[in-house]
Amino acid sequence: MNSSEEFQEITILEQNLQNLLFQKQAFQMELNETESALNELEGADDEVYKIAGQILIKSNKENLKKELLEKKKLIELRISSIEKQEKFFSEKISKISSKKAKNPSK
Repeated sequence: MNSSEEFQEITILEQNLQNLLFQKQAFQMELNETESALNELEGADDEVYKIAGQILIKSNKENLKKELLEKKKLIELRISSIEKQEKFFSEKISKISSKKAKNPSK
């Protein structure tokens, strides 16, 4: 692989890494909102509501808690997956960069 190809690959990997960071940030915000909703739900009485589209629907507290816990678990899985991809891209960038540093003429 020549220097130009390595540079292109690093650029693509960095763009992919940046996209992952944006996705992770969005999921972390969603996770914070879900955890906040769960905390509010704990202090609520038995009459609770949830938003469905553009309407507010009366809901069962236990069912809503179950939904939020499932959502939280799914978001945490997505964040974990993104972190694995982040690690992969970072390691690949480091590997190519260190290879370039050892052989600057290629």
